[in-house]
Amino acid sequence: MNREILKEIIIGQNKSYTEPGLITRDNENLLEKYVKNRFIIVISGIRRCGKSTLLKRIMSLHAGYYLNFDDERLIDFKVDDFQLLYETFIELYGEKDIFYFDEIQNVIGWERFVRRLNDDRKKIFVTGSNATMLSRELGTHLTGRYLEVKVYPFSFSEFLKFKGFKLEGNYFYNASSKAALKRYFEEYLLEGGFPEYLKDKNKDYLKLLYENILYRDILVRYNLSSEKNLKELIHLAVTNLSSEISFNSLTKLLNISSPTTIKEYFDYLENSYLSFLVSRFNYSLKKQIRSSKKVYIIDNALASYLGFRFSEDYGRLLENLVFLELKRRGKEVYYFSEDHECDFVIKEGINAAESIQVCFDLNKSNKDREIAGLLESMKKLKIRKGLILTMGQEDELRFKGKKIIIKPVWKWLLEN
Repeated sequence: MNREILKEIIIGQNKSYTEPGLITRDNENLLEKYVKNRFIIVISGIRRCGKSTLLKRIMSLHAGYYLNFDDERLIDFKVDDFQLLYETFIELYGEKDIFYFDEIQNVIGWERFVRRLNDDRKKIFVTGSNATMLSRELGTHLTGRYLEVKVYPFSFSEFLKFKGFKLEGNYFYNASSKAALKRYFEEYLLEGGFPEYLKDKNKDYLKLLYENILYRDILVRYNLSSEKNLKELIHLAVTNLSSEISFNSLTKLLNISSPTTIKEYFDYLENSYLSFLVSRFNYSLKKQIRSSKKVYIIDNALASYLGFRFSEDYGRLLENLVFLELKRRGKEVYYFSEDHECDFVIKEGINAAESIQVCFDLNKSNKDREIAGLLESMKKLKIRKGLILTMGQEDELRFKGKKIIIKPVWKWLLEN
């Protein structure tokens, strides 16, 4: 790297740490606590979900060096240039002990420099938007030295902050607050949680986001030749949101010779945090791996842009929203399917801990089916309490020693 060009980039990127009026993210307090330990802090998540903003908010409280590697002027930056970068930082800003690196996985071998900084008792925060590259590099050179914080598009509580709505202690019993919460939740259900998109809801923003993920994070990074196959797979994944799929059936639909290729494509999508696959719960790992999967998308607005027709089935959007919240809470998620089906089974350790059914509206035509699936999973997996999440209903049922709680999704989202 040319020193003067590097200096120009650093100065330009460090002009302003934060934009005015930014909301506090749910995991900001956790990051603030992590400033004081010796671990390298890794902030991971999909593009444009707020990782950089979160990094800069911490930096505004704890001054340090900052560089965003997702800059075309740094395309030739190599691992050997890190020493030059360090010297340039000192020249511009003097000695500091905290380093903030955005999208650092763009530099092959970055972990060696970060390890050297860590050995010198420096504090390092890094962000990245590719799960596999980060985990491979961290696992190889930084085992036992880092803590990971995953960032998703806005949670419902963050969405409410963005809208300027303040939760009062008795919000659920206040008629006007409750009505407002329902209205905001209906908007959140359809519009998702990407911060920039929510400002003006311009579909072109979703288009650009999708294209960046498709081309920069997948096609270029994995050197894929068939853009058509990948696009068709994404379309099929979105149109089958929250539904079961099998790799074998997709090979026929996409005219791809091997189910292994389908699996690899889904791995790429999950590595970029665009979509996720959930396995059927089974205590046999072999059966679990071979089972059909259910597919979920990182954001409801993005799912809509990519082809999901939400007007046909709000229930599937509701289920997608619940799945994302379970991921946000760090849960290990499966689904149950034997004689009946249950949308989610949460595993803790080696045991199933919770069964959750999601239903837009529990009514005469579906109540028996939804409860049967929940009860079967609870019985087979020895779970005493079950949960049915709906758009607005609330109740409590008991069946032969099993307790089922029914509550609105929006209320459940605000419990943590």
